Amino acid sequence: MGKEMQRVLEFYSGIGGMRYSPTKAQVEAQVIEAFEINNIGNDVYQHNFSHRPYQGNIQSLTAADLDKYGAHAWLLSPPCQPYTRQGLQKGTGDARAFSFLQILELIPFLLWPPSMLFVENVVGFETSDTHAKLIEILEKTNFITQEFILIPLQFGVPYSRPRYFCLAKRKPSSFGNEFLSRQLIQSPKPLFYPFNAYAKEYDLSLEDRQNLFQSCQPIEKFLVLKNLSNDTNVEPEASATGVSNDISRTSGEDNEDEYDSLDKYYIHPSLLERWGSAMDVVYPDSKRCCCFTKSYYRYVKGTGSLLATIQPMKRDKTSLQEQLP
Repeated sequence: MGKEMQRVLEFYSGIGGMRYSPTKAQVEAQVIEAFEINNIGNDVYQHNFSHRPYQGNIQSLTAADLDKYGAHAWLLSPPCQPYTRQGLQKGTGDARAFSFLQILELIPFLLWPPSMLFVENVVGFETSDTHAKLIEILEKTNFITQEFILIPLQFGVPYSRPRYFCLAKRKPSSFGNEFLSRQLIQSPKPLFYPFNAYAKEYDLSLEDRQNLFQSCQPIEKFLVLKNLSNDTNVEPEASATGVSNDISRTSGEDNEDEYDSLDKYYIHPSLLERWGSAMDVVYPDSKRCCCFTKSYYRYVKGTGSLLATIQPMKRDKTSLQEQLP
């Protein structure tokens, strides 16, 4: 007899990253409902999964509403703005935290509480009063927790932003590695390395850092541009002197339609001259990139990496200075 299909609720579903993860992990799970207030996010979610999330304020949900789903697991990625290091860090005092707090406060009143929870947020959440409330309620409702700060680089993905994760199981369920329970685990080493629960980023030697990046796939493995290799093989003289849009499109007449469709993504040389030093420029063979924010393309600094498809002749491809988060 096969395992029971796990019924999952996905809160703050966005475009469906959480829904994709059980499929990627090959877990027997079905998202029976998703919740998202953003209309555009729901449009993309519906396109990706042929299911439109419940659109409305999560604060309006009651214990009875949640009980009717009979869900085994909850996936939650609440708004991060109350906890970001560059934000106001108001925590529970920020209105964007209210819906998450409402969900937590419903747990003790559920007739059919979930047996598992997964919470994701930015680094900074773990020191907030919202986090303290999360742990308090989970402990009162018989959950065991394990918490981590992990970087996609540890999974071989060339993306350098660390994130906070909380795994929770309701007793009598338990974790395989119980010594990791009830503590925050932070180790920036590749996950296939011997695990050190107490390692910090500043503990890494130069060799450890090199191993971390060498474990990652290059960005080009995640790109969808069909003729990117043609872009990277431009004549050396052109790449050494700075290339205009017209020159960069001379790699073949057959690709003219594709390059025309990409014109809007090219950055004018005058913009590079003025702001180039503030840009986070990565290349197809780079093994890291930075987080994209909603201000991407409107602001130059701190809003996401820019892809340079033309390789400078003298660029050191193994430079740690370029690769570090």
